[in-house]
Amino acid sequence: MPARLLLTGLLTAAVLAGAIASGQAQERRIPGKTPPAEIEDTKPLPGAILRRVAPPKNRDPAKIDGISVPDRWRLIESLGVKESVVDPYNRNPLKGDRPVFGDDWFVNLSVISDTVYEPRSVPTPVGVQSTNRDNSVDLFGEVNQWIFNQNLIISASLIKGDTAFKPPDLEFRLVPVINFNRAVVEEERVLRADPRQGTTRNDRHISLQEAFIDYHIRNVSDRYDFDSIRVGIQPFNADFRGFLFQDAQLGVRLFGDRDNNIFQYNLAWFRRLEKDTNSGLNHVGRKVREDDIFIANLYWQDFPVLGFQSQFAAIYNRNREGNDFFFNDNTFIERPSSFGSERGRNYDIGYLGFSGDGHFGRLNLTHSFYYAFGSDRDSAFTDRKADVSAFFFAVEPSIDFDWVRLRGSLVYASGDSDPFDDTETGFDAIFENPQIAGSDTNYWIRQTVPLIGGGGVVLSTRNALLPSLRSSKEHGQSNFNNPGFRLIGAGADFDILPELRLSTNLNYMQFDDTSTLEVARNQQDIDREIGWDLSAALIYRPFFSQNVVFRLSGAVLFAGDGFRELYGADAANEDAFYSVLANLILTY
Repeated sequence: MPARLLLTGLLTAAVLAGAIASGQAQERRIPGKTPPAEIEDTKPLPGAILRRVAPPKNRDPAKIDGISVPDRWRLIESLGVKESVVDPYNRNPLKGDRPVFGDDWFVNLSVISDTVYEPRSVPTPVGVQSTNRDNSVDLFGEVNQWIFNQNLIISASLIKGDTAFKPPDLEFRLVPVINFNRAVVEEERVLRADPRQGTTRNDRHISLQEAFIDYHIRNVSDRYDFDSIRVGIQPFNADFRGFLFQDAQLGVRLFGDRDNNIFQYNLAWFRRLEKDTNSGLNHVGRKVREDDIFIANLYWQDFPVLGFQSQFAAIYNRNREGNDFFFNDNTFIERPSSFGSERGRNYDIGYLGFSGDGHFGRLNLTHSFYYAFGSDRDSAFTDRKADVSAFFFAVEPSIDFDWVRLRGSLVYASGDSDPFDDTETGFDAIFENPQIAGSDTNYWIRQTVPLIGGGGVVLSTRNALLPSLRSSKEHGQSNFNNPGFRLIGAGADFDILPELRLSTNLNYMQFDDTSTLEVARNQQDIDREIGWDLSAALIYRPFFSQNVVFRLSGAVLFAGDGFRELYGADAANEDAFYSVLANLILTY
């Protein structure tokens, strides 16, 4: 033991002596002469910031120029943390984890593959000019169809800013989409106006869904309440569930918040772009439509109770397409629609809305109410000016019990009771994408149902609730001569596994008033009943994230009396239509 202590003491003394000798040698160095090895050690790192530091004691400040200190984005590299452009969850320069230009310019890149395969049955007319089946002289033909749709979505943002706790100073975003779609039906002249084009259609389209500049004007508080402006093609949703206007359109939007984010506001103007007919995506190569949308809304957090958000909106839709003749990509006429007198229309419509989303204790609640008013220059059945006065409301309460959520759905849109008077009372939206009652799992919302024998319009459009009798949602004009809509439904979501959810819905649907349908079809006493819509969907996320999502859903519409009177039992395939949807989303 004494020998070990003696050895330890000798080693300590040797280390101290070496340190003293090194210090004396440094003091004897010639001023301004630094050994090459020391120059290599003090070379600044890439992106490093040179800062003046206080000199150590007994050192001449004139001998010290500065030392290299890595900035906060590269300091982590000295700890051995590596970055990868493949891994989206760890340090990745393509996901905004460090600047790529200067000290505060970041890149955020996302790539999404969205694949859909959809067999379905839809009421289908026999082609007027010809049919490929012998003895097909009825109005209604074979109903089976299927579609395949593939979208490749690339979202690229260049962002200037140096923290996640305040809005970015500047953002440039581009979102191109590459689309391929294929449709197969059983009847001629369903996919294209020319019956010689057959029953199969392949199409492709490249779209620009977003292209905007977002400029941060100012902060108005130390909690980063702000004002910003965004110019270009940008997404916007007028309410919580997409009942009135949800789209990516060309516009200018001033937005911000106040009082520690309790109040949020939007002031926006959009001019609608034309759409590609078969993909539903923007078509920037075409002339911009003469359809303007002016929006002012205010969100109020924790009003009227904590945990609930209210929204107040005023929206004005100015349409001047009365002299516009437009044929879609399949050479069917869209404007003016083949409905009523088939004349172009100009209209000015205002919408006042009140919406809310949140919870009252355990009860979750989403609701929207809209009142539409204004004037239609040429009513479809009278060619006279008509006043518009219509309303819409939707409510969806839900409550959670452990791994089960129970939901209820109630929707009402007023219908027009007299197509020949000077007041139009059928409610119509601008561009709806509703998220209620099962949304696109629901057959009625998902599928396009044509009004066969009532003009070249559809009873309901794809991804829409309202039976507005438009030529299409993408190209057509709003129409306030329509039968309106009623829905009452119930549903339940079951989290079977953390990565697997089952969603079910059962909805009963009616028209509000069938007067417009009776005039359009020249058919008396059409019943209000549309029928029952039963649907279920499995949503599987194998990695507990949105990077891989697979959804398989099925829906059946059991035709009610009104639906059978419009299409007949044979057209309804023994009083029922079906829809199957397989959807795979891969996200980087």
